[in-house]
Amino acid sequence: MLDLHCHLLPGLDDGPVTMQESIAMAKHAFEQGIKYAVVTPHIHPGVYENTADTIKDAVELFKNQLAEHDIALNVESGAEVRICPELMQMVPMQQIPFLGESEGYKVMLLEFPHSHILPGSAQLIGWLLKHNIRPLIAHPERNKEIHTDPDKMAQFVSMGCMLQLTAGSVAGDFGSPSRSCAQYFLKRGWVEVLASDAHNLKSRAPNLMQGVRATSKLIGDSAAYALVEENAYAIAGKRFEH
Repeated sequence: MLDLHCHLLPGLDDGPVTMQESIAMAKHAFEQGIKYAVVTPHIHPGVYENTADTIKDAVELFKNQLAEHDIALNVESGAEVRICPELMQMVPMQQIPFLGESEGYKVMLLEFPHSHILPGSAQLIGWLLKHNIRPLIAHPERNKEIHTDPDKMAQFVSMGCMLQLTAGSVAGDFGSPSRSCAQYFLKRGWVEVLASDAHNLKSRAPNLMQGVRATSKLIGDSAAYALVEENAYAIAGKRFEH
């Protein structure tokens, strides 16, 4: 399986603090069947001031540590990017790492605030698409405004955005509203990727199988596994071919 959204790098955001924690998470991920991971620290101006260069350096250090600990998890750099006006400056300056590509577009893991959809979001997404960047919207099922009306995601899907669900949401780990939204999106066929969004081993571990099993009950085994295999590899798989 390929995990397209996880916070494994130490000290960059609200994920693991130490390299020891990061290595433990990587070991757990590999043991749970995750063989590849795009690590996605937050980029959130004013909160998490990460850039493509700083993340790349952290990934290289992490890769060295994985090799030293004999953990065969393959990792590449990415980011979970908070939607904000600063993107219009950061993109031309090549400060945003992408997950991979889809149908000729670069793919950005784009995060909405957890509480609402920012006014102007559609316009900014339109700007990204015009600049050949296709958003993969991170965990929309956990957004409180979306809880009240899941169809608010329809405009973004129709624009060309892809949706990424958190595996734990489908399994019920984030509460009933998030699970209901996740189920709704899956039944509508809007979901491209299932990912762990792992942050730690205690409450947000890098697990995918529980979510895959819950998803299988809704859309069948082959469609569920595609969300962590074929679809994920279609976006990022080429990056792991060295």
